[in-house]
Amino acid sequence: MSIEFDNNLPIYLQIMNHIKRQIVSGILQPGDKIPSVRELAADLQINPNTIQRTFQELEREEVVETRRGLGRYVTSEESKIMAIKKEMAGELLHQFIHGMQELGFKNQDIVSIVSEAVAEDQKQGVKEGAKGGNTAQS
Repeated sequence: MSIEFDNNLPIYLQIMNHIKRQIVSGILQPGDKIPSVRELAADLQINPNTIQRTFQELEREEVVETRRGLGRYVTSEESKIMAIKKEMAGELLHQFIHGMQELGFKNQDIVSIVSEAVAEDQKQGVKEGAKGGNTAQS
């Protein structure tokens, strides 16, 4: 695992966010074992106490669960994973909308720009699917 740390955000939060992204993107599946404190601390070259704090917070949020004597595992609760995904999407949308507003765009302009970008992305997906002999459908 490799993370480029931002000096403006606590490291344990950055690791939490990285693990959550791996879960919602499917890299880590429900029920998958996650690395131990020692493994992750060595891999990221950071203090094991930081990893321990990360795991405690992930457990508090019910993102991971500890199985005594076996280690920590990604929650099997699909609803919890979907809630995390929606929360992360909401944060991205808020940042995007705020950034667009700072550029002087009105809300309706932002909606139009996003709609056009999605339509263009779908066209590209269809073209790429056709090149490979497949058809992309939503």
